[in-house]
This record gives sequence, C-alpha cells and structure tokens, in this order.
Amino acid sequence: MSITPQRKAEVITENARGVADTGSAEVQVAILTERIANLTEHFKTHKKDNHSRRGLLKLVSQRRGLLDHLKTVDEGRYAALIEKLGLRR
Repeated sequence: MSITPQRKAEVITENARGVADTGSAEVQVAILTERIANLTEHFKTHKKDNHSRRGLLKLVSQRRGLLDHLKTVDEGRYAALIEKLGLRR
C-alpha cells in the first residue's frame, strides 16, 4: 500500500525541477499519484476496507489542492504535469 523509498526516489528524480528539488508541487503531485495508484490496486482485492478508503479520499483531495495551486501559479507547468502523469482534467 505504501510507496517504497526506492520508488519514491525514482518519482522525485523523474519530476524534479532541479537537482535538489524534493518539495515542488510537481514532485508532491507525482508522489501522491503513486500512492493513489497503490491504494486503488489495494481496493481491487479489499473492497470493504473503508478506513483506507477515507485515506484515499484525503490523498485525492490533497492532490487536487496542489493541482489547483499549480494551475493558478503557472498554467504551463500544470498542463505539462497533467500530460506527463496522465491525469484527467
């Protein structure tokens, strides 16, 4: 369910804007997307796990807030990130 440190490092390097970038909106959205994908797979076998479903909804809401912020700050970065991660919107 959770993201391994190796996979998290890969996601950070793929989406970082610079060498030491670990906290930009792009990186945070990519990490949240990875966690959301893992939880979605979890729910295919554990349909009644409502406690984890609440966590999933919180992650989706957090990602939506970051994407909204990125859209107001820089529309181009927002569009590129949506395209790269394959998100709807």
